[in-house]
Amino acid sequence: MDVGAVKIAEDSDFNMLKTLIDKDEQWKLEYDKSNIKVWIRSTSNSSINIVKMKTVFLDIKPSTIYDVLHDPEYRKEWDEHMLSSFDIGYLNPNNDVGYYAIKCPAPMKNRDFVLQRSWLDMGNEKLIINHSIYHKDYPPKKGFVRGTSHITGFVIRPSGTGAFLGYVSQTDPQGKLAPWLVNKVTQFFGPKLVKKLHKVSIKYPAWKEAQENPNHKPWYFPEQMSSPRICVEDCISTPNHKSSYTSLDESSLAPPPRQNYSDSD
Repeated sequence: MDVGAVKIAEDSDFNMLKTLIDKDEQWKLEYDKSNIKVWIRSTSNSSINIVKMKTVFLDIKPSTIYDVLHDPEYRKEWDEHMLSSFDIGYLNPNNDVGYYAIKCPAPMKNRDFVLQRSWLDMGNEKLIINHSIYHKDYPPKKGFVRGTSHITGFVIRPSGTGAFLGYVSQTDPQGKLAPWLVNKVTQFFGPKLVKKLHKVSIKYPAWKEAQENPNHKPWYFPEQMSSPRICVEDCISTPNHKSSYTSLDESSLAPPPRQNYSDSD
């Protein structure tokens, strides 16, 4: 779906996600190590590359990864970059709108996003996709640069006794970023995300069972949704909604000390 479009995700949207994951032609392989592969590809709609990652978790069920990616309470336990995340409302049982703010490494400014998320569980194949939209009650705010997700998605399938995970993202952090920063994110984020998801997915079943209501999973049971229904008219952007930080020039910022992100937690 296009940035800003607010509508129920269709089969064509999920098929596009699967095509991006499954077709490797016209992609450049950037990383191939420890059962993790990362590709990049340029597109005509943005100067930011689209990044794709694939791996197999031999010891985790597909349903567990799907739950980890959905569960907002568990994300508070493991996403050290998250400053804030909450539901704004829902369009239908498989499409919602939410706010997500992240802490960026110094000396960058923090970023935030308003996202429509859509998901589809077909048993042997589980799909999650999001893109940026506008909501009148959550305009860009001081202290954050409003980022843009052109597309971010996950494809989860059984693989032997474990699970295949495919991830694709084209996310524009906005501002004017230095080449070293964009390159660092491209090179290291995919492997780092995979290793983190593997660790937290192993711990998830025990964590969930210990919660007061372990059966609370509104991504499976829509009757558990507590956020209000979204009014589409509230999501129509205006010419002056853009943040004054959108064109913030961070290109002259010096890089922090070098870290080996691919081997970190």
